[in-house]
Amino acid sequence: MPEYIVRDINLAPSGRLKIDWVSQHMPVLNEIRSQFEREQPFKGYRVAVCIHLEAKTAYLAEVLKAGGAKVSIAGSNPLSTQDDVAAALAVAGINVYSWYNATEEEYFDHLLHLIDDQPDIVIDDGGDVVQLLHTKRTEAAARIIGGCEETTTGVLRLRSLAKQGQLKFPMIAVNDAYCKYLFDNRYGTGESVWSGIMRTTNLIIAGKTVVVAGYGWCGKGIAMRAKGMGAKVIVTEVDPVKAIEAYMDGFHPMNSMEAAKLGDIFITVTGCKDIFTAKHYQLMKDGAILCNAGHFDVEVNKHDLISLATSRRIVRKDIEEFTMADGRKIYLLAEGRLVNLAAGDGHPAEIMDMSFALQALSARYVLEKAKDLSNEVYVVPKEIDDRVANLKLKSLGVTIDMLTPEQEAYINEWNHAT
Repeated sequence: MPEYIVRDINLAPSGRLKIDWVSQHMPVLNEIRSQFEREQPFKGYRVAVCIHLEAKTAYLAEVLKAGGAKVSIAGSNPLSTQDDVAAALAVAGINVYSWYNATEEEYFDHLLHLIDDQPDIVIDDGGDVVQLLHTKRTEAAARIIGGCEETTTGVLRLRSLAKQGQLKFPMIAVNDAYCKYLFDNRYGTGESVWSGIMRTTNLIIAGKTVVVAGYGWCGKGIAMRAKGMGAKVIVTEVDPVKAIEAYMDGFHPMNSMEAAKLGDIFITVTGCKDIFTAKHYQLMKDGAILCNAGHFDVEVNKHDLISLATSRRIVRKDIEEFTMADGRKIYLLAEGRLVNLAAGDGHPAEIMDMSFALQALSARYVLEKAKDLSNEVYVVPKEIDDRVANLKLKSLGVTIDMLTPEQEAYINEWNHAT
């Protein structure tokens, strides 16, 4: 029997239905699973997965297991684990350490259990496992062959480690693959954030003023979806190039203090901290809604919100009301954690199909190329990105052109004949 720390193992049947549902909508990962079952690339190896523990992640874990891996898994956020899915994985023979609404102590205890299973490969989301391997569990880092990182925040942390010469094993920046950020970050985040907001608030988006803090690929997706639903969209940025891009995309870039006066819904997606603080809350409208779509719950400063409030209460599941001294009410969704996962089901299955295909193939790449890799952060090899894209096109029934040998020669030759 696997080892597990789950809320209630009896919830497994419900979780199994969820996993089976998403697996029917992940054709790329299904193709890779078939290959893994034949070739057993992970046989004899242990893989630790720390990603938001819901159905799509669970299916990734099962694909790795089908490839011969001994898999352990924990959630990468205290509010994104779905207890029935965790139970279903435990019943399926995977070590699981996670439950919904874990305290900070419980959350890190679950990650330490993950590390104590002595993994060879780490698939991380946000960098918490890698951080523990460089701090509290440095002895376990010596065993790590390498790993992959799912999200922007984690890649930033990895590059900081590598820049300081402290990264102890090679890591693949899956987040930076074309088939990840162009689709997962943009279309996945754009859809799942609004799904979480609308399901939680039951309010209309059309006609409202939405403030999107950060115009990276996630911010682009959120702003695009808001515009499509009839909202007026303001973008706040620190990067002048991205601000111009937002302007030319039809949005209204401005500084956050001006935006604070105008917004009805505020969404942070920067990867930084203190995007909205006391100075902003003092300017916001009565009824303003705050939420975060960045990995950590530091973008909306909750301490300032609590300090300014004369009273606070839960008014609806995942909505907390803060009453200011002048009577204005400001609402915070999902405790300032990832609204699309803490108050929703995360990205659509068809989107995570590509992202998790990249994870599975990149993990295999790390094993195969271990002797050639230094302790650095690597981009996903183009052949992996292209393979995932081609498998996706095949699943859609789409065929595209290929260059002829003459065309290949032409575009690789600088001295063209006139």
